[in-house]
Amino acid sequence: SAQIADLQQKLLDADNGDRAKQRWDSIATILEAKCALKYLLGELVSSKVQESKLQSSLQQSQASCSDVQKMLMEERNHIAELETEFQNQILVQEQQHQEKVNHSSWK
Repeated sequence: SAQIADLQQKLLDADNGDRAKQRWDSIATILEAKCALKYLLGELVSSKVQESKLQSSLQQSQASCSDVQKMLMEERNHIAELETEFQNQILVQEQQHQEKVNHSSWK
């Protein structure tokens, strides 16, 4: 049933496309041409408004992405610092342990 509905929709879309083409092909008077031109200009304005909204949304998304990337780099740097500190602490602990082992073996 989903395939049938899909095929029916495709037939309707194709039929609508043919009708639109027939409408444009059948423009015969100046009045019809003016109406068609008015419609096309309205579509153009609508497209430009939509483009502007999408462009603004894209810019906001890019700014947000940039902020997230900056935060990520800061976190990576912080993790690297913590890892270095941790490795230093391990080294100190190992040295202290080795000193204790060496000291107790001398006794």
